Amino acid sequence: MTLERSRALWNRNAFDLTSDEVLAQLLDRGDMHDWRALYDLARRDAAVRARIHRIVRTVPLPLPHFWLAALVSLGEPVDLAAPVPSEESL
Repeated sequence: MTLERSRALWNRNAFDLTSDEVLAQLLDRGDMHDWRALYDLARRDAAVRARIHRIVRTVPLPLPHFWLAALVSLGEPVDLAAPVPSEESL
């Protein structure tokens, strides 16, 4: 799996995609290859889509609307007008 070798996970000893911290780190620091792999996983797994949605709604990320739009493209019901957290709100 491509994500196991992601540079975004430089501070991890092991790859565990069931960890919300690992998923959030990939959403935050990943590159285009990582994001394509995540999108492909989300396309096939409703649980991954739900976790991405929850993380985007609770963790300040650099591209939250990108991920919300990706979820919409996968058929997920998403309120695009709802606020997302920002660094300033911390």
